[in-house]
Amino acid sequence: MGSRSILIAAGWVATVAVATLIGLGAIRLVGESITGTPGGVRDEAEIERALASPEPAATGATGGASPDASAGTVAPSSSSGMRRVFATDGGTAVAECGAGGVRLVSWAPAQGYRVRDVDRGPDDDVEVTFEGSAGEHELKVRCIGAEPVAVADD
Repeated sequence: MGSRSILIAAGWVATVAVATLIGLGAIRLVGESITGTPGGVRDEAEIERALASPEPAATGATGGASPDASAGTVAPSSSSGMRRVFATDGGTAVAECGAGGVRLVSWAPAQGYRVRDVDRGPDDDVEVTFEGSAGEHELKVRCIGAEPVAVADD
């Protein structure tokens, strides 16, 4: 009976060791997405280049924008127009103008909010509605020229 207990204990230890190795391997496979820095660790030269390049100037929303929306120019996109970031108390969205009209590239609700409705386009106008306990914030965007601009809801 003594050798049987030792065999059971050895099997249990081996099972725990294998399970631990599988878990560590899975964590290594997933890698930076769990614990790492998004985009990896930057070296000193990359940081100096990023600090030396000019930052896009943030501009206020123009042309009949909803009062809770503000925007900043991000960069020219691979399409013909500009991308802009729009922020409301309910969340943020990135829009760009292209040949098919304006389209929402991405959107993210602020903490305590959720996305209730999205019309991502491309179309004449696009909109996203953020809903939370503090209220509802709708962001509607159109292209004026080749630039996306937040507008008041019709």
